[in-house]
Amino acid sequence: MAELEIGDKAPDFTLPTDGGGKIKLSALKGKAVVVYFYPKDNTSGCTKEACGFNDALPKFGKLKAEIVGISKDSVASHDRFKAKFDLGFTLGADVDGKVCDAYGTWVEKTLYGRKYMGIERATFLIDAKGVIRGIWRRVKVPGHVEEVLAAAKDL
Repeated sequence: MAELEIGDKAPDFTLPTDGGGKIKLSALKGKAVVVYFYPKDNTSGCTKEACGFNDALPKFGKLKAEIVGISKDSVASHDRFKAKFDLGFTLGADVDGKVCDAYGTWVEKTLYGRKYMGIERATFLIDAKGVIRGIWRRVKVPGHVEEVLAAAKDL
């Protein structure tokens, strides 16, 4: 499958979410959406990233932008993660990895010389019409939320 590029239509998805809900990307048409993929609930980098987006929620709200975090963790894990850090945005549970596949974030990684499959930390900025306007891959957490917020202001 070809890698997604800026200008492509964002692949639609429906995922179970924290709190026993569901999220469907196409149901958010008319709003900008930040979809960010992260490896695991309650790990240091993922917690910093989630808290960064959470702290910036009022600023994203002013831009009418929704935040959606996605990992392969279960809904129960998302519920605990969200409660522990009082996160005010939706977490999607991509347990079967289909959304990760559609966005090209399920990749081979290397840790201490060992190769394994995992989620690449990546963020997609999607405009109100469902078109990808920003892609960040291999995200480094420091400064990332600010970069995404600056890009969202241009939508």
